[in-house]
Amino acid sequence: MTDSERETERRLERAILDLLDRRGPTATICPSDAARAAYAGDDDGWRLLMEPVRRVTGQLVEAGEVEVTQGGHPVDPATARGPIRIRRL
Repeated sequence: MTDSERETERRLERAILDLLDRRGPTATICPSDAARAAYAGDDDGWRLLMEPVRRVTGQLVEAGEVEVTQGGHPVDPATARGPIRIRRL
C-alpha cells in the first residue's frame, strides 16, 4: 500500500467516526456520506472512494468500533452486497 493510499484510509476512518460521533448513539451513516466527507473535490470523484470506504469499514468492524447493517440487521461487511449502513457499537 502506498503512502497516499494509507492517508486516504486514515481520512476515511476519521470521516466515518466523526460522522457517527455527530449523530445519536443508534444512528447510522451511508458509506457515501463518508466518501463525500473525505473527498476534497466538488465533482463526483467521491465515488472512487466507495470501495476504500467499505475496506476501512471492514477494518473498523474487526476493531470492534462499528457494525454494518442491511435492513436494520447486522451483516458481515465482507459478504454484504448492495446498500449497507454503518453504526457505532
